[in-house]
Amino acid sequence: MTCCLSFLAEAQDYRTALGLRLGPSYGVTVKHFYKTDQAIEGILDARRGGFNLAVLWQQHGRAFDVQNLNWFIGGGAHVGTWRHQYGYPWRSRDLDRDGSYTVVGIDGIIGMEYTIPGAPINISLDWKPAINIVPQVGFWGDGFALSIRYAFK
Repeated sequence: MTCCLSFLAEAQDYRTALGLRLGPSYGVTVKHFYKTDQAIEGILDARRGGFNLAVLWQQHGRAFDVQNLNWFIGGGAHVGTWRHQYGYPWRSRDLDRDGSYTVVGIDGIIGMEYTIPGAPINISLDWKPAINIVPQVGFWGDGFALSIRYAFK
């Protein structure tokens, strides 16, 4: 039992981190640990003439027994809005008055992160696939991103 608790205690290298998320979509990310091995991440990103807000729960653990290198996996939900000119949705009844459309869906996330020893910098590489449920079902599998955050202890 003590072995398991020490493993979980090592999973967190910072308390809160704030930074940029870069990939097919780009934006800001904030991650906060509420337990030594569990965090909540908020991502606000822009793409295709709109924006998306995702909130994700994540389980963390030490990767390859390397100090400051962690894996994480989790999931959550998103809500976003885009302009119709990008080809989705196919039904005009799904459009808002201004010609945009709003999506709501679920997200997964899996990745690895590294916090630079002696520096307040956290670097993360992840994949965040998403499934839109409203206004219609659609899969977004291109959610790969590199995040660079300032880590607060």
